[in-house]
Amino acid sequence: MLIALSLAIGLFIAVEIVAHRVEPVLKARVADALSEDFDSRVQLASFHVSITHGLHVFGGGLVIYPRLFVMHEPMLAVKQFSFYTPWKQLFHQPMHIEQVDLSGLVIHIPTTMERNNSPQPQRKGAHNGGGVVIIVNRLASTDARLIIDPNKPGSEGLQFDIRKLQLTTVAPHQPLKFRAVLINPKPVGNVQSSGVLGPFRPDDPGETPVRGTYWFRNADLGTLNGIAGTLSSQGNYEGTLQRINVDGKTVTPNFRLEITGRPVPLNTTFHAIVDGTNSDTCLQSVVAQLLDSRIVAKGDLVRVPGRPGHDIQLNVIVGPAQIQDLLALADKREQPLMTGAVRLHTSFQLPPGPQPVIGRLKLTGSFSVEHARFTDAKFQAAVDEISMRGQGKPKKAKQARAAAKLGDPISAPGIVSQLSGNFSLGAGTISFSYLSFSVPGADVVLHGIYTTQGEQLDFHGFARLDAKLPKMFTGWKSILLRPLDPFFYKRGRGTQIPIRVSGTRADPHFGLDLGI
Repeated sequence: MLIALSLAIGLFIAVEIVAHRVEPVLKARVADALSEDFDSRVQLASFHVSITHGLHVFGGGLVIYPRLFVMHEPMLAVKQFSFYTPWKQLFHQPMHIEQVDLSGLVIHIPTTMERNNSPQPQRKGAHNGGGVVIIVNRLASTDARLIIDPNKPGSEGLQFDIRKLQLTTVAPHQPLKFRAVLINPKPVGNVQSSGVLGPFRPDDPGETPVRGTYWFRNADLGTLNGIAGTLSSQGNYEGTLQRINVDGKTVTPNFRLEITGRPVPLNTTFHAIVDGTNSDTCLQSVVAQLLDSRIVAKGDLVRVPGRPGHDIQLNVIVGPAQIQDLLALADKREQPLMTGAVRLHTSFQLPPGPQPVIGRLKLTGSFSVEHARFTDAKFQAAVDEISMRGQGKPKKAKQARAAAKLGDPISAPGIVSQLSGNFSLGAGTISFSYLSFSVPGADVVLHGIYTTQGEQLDFHGFARLDAKLPKMFTGWKSILLRPLDPFFYKRGRGTQIPIRVSGTRADPHFGLDLGI
């Protein structure tokens, strides 16, 4: 019994002596390997070894500063780490480590703007193969952080919080496979991604190749000021960190603007080029489906120095589309103002800022609506009256006016309108430099504004009608207007009279400015 106890104590002491002597050797080999792989200056604050049941290593305070770049913060920092491997692997070349666990991982990617142009010492293993090779079979990290410095002056860097990171077959100068869960700040959600990264380019990190797939599910668009909904997206990407080609699609079954609160389904497919060093994005093709309407866009999303978010500038073509689908986004009422087939071409600019989307959005373009019909009874009855008077049918025009007072158009589904115009939108106000409105017997040309918040109308222009002025009215009004007919009748172009549209969307006022 005493002999066995003595042997056990002796074995324990021997193990402790071996572990104590292994620590500095292994610490030096790990530091040398990291220094060689990253061509960097390595600091390792603590390093402890246990060789019971294999080789267990615990440490912390690992920082790596690359020699090729001038950085005030380390390129890689690890607060704590641990790994395990059979202890005999310590003396094999290459040395395999079964698993490495990290906490407090921070990866800081520099750019060529930070390159150190001073002469660099020759790397030990660059020519004679003297470097120590360590291969990690599995690496796992939780709550890591990735920081990418900007690649142009005045720009801000990017920061990503990585909830989970798993790497397999981590070897020097070789690509590594990864699975990651990133926290997307806006819109809030978890982005899951898997793929291949590398080999790492220590001389130019932005040229490090990357490819993979991503999933982004149930992201809350409500964290973006002015819009709401639940977005899901998935796709593929390939390229380098500073030029990533992305092909994907998004599904938002309940997209809405906060000013309306009406959800509509919005689905997109896209091809984009993303600069991973600053998140600038070139949208080469975006095809969106909003209800039964098709929207095609291309343009750029550029980060603005000193301001969160991107300046979005797009060229947008809408069509084939239905005007009621577009109005569903901006109309507070359940029933849209009008129906009809629409074509639209506009520039789209949305600068970053804390204001709601409708206050920042700027549009400039042109549109046309075929076979338009107003769903509002007062609007449609007023349109019917203009058409009837323009055709010289004053009795039917009276019926249309009476129907307008009752809120019931008489021509359903008869008279349709054709609209076209040039417009600009800014600060929640739509300005029309030209607005053409045509119905049988009449053409109306207007200019004016419409405010989206107060729904105020203020339009001025003129109406050209086929009939002569006296033919538009009956009784004594027709007789009184005969002397005025020469002043308003334009030979070959019908009667031209001034017109004004005012009031609100709910209570519009149409005036034929005849003074009667």
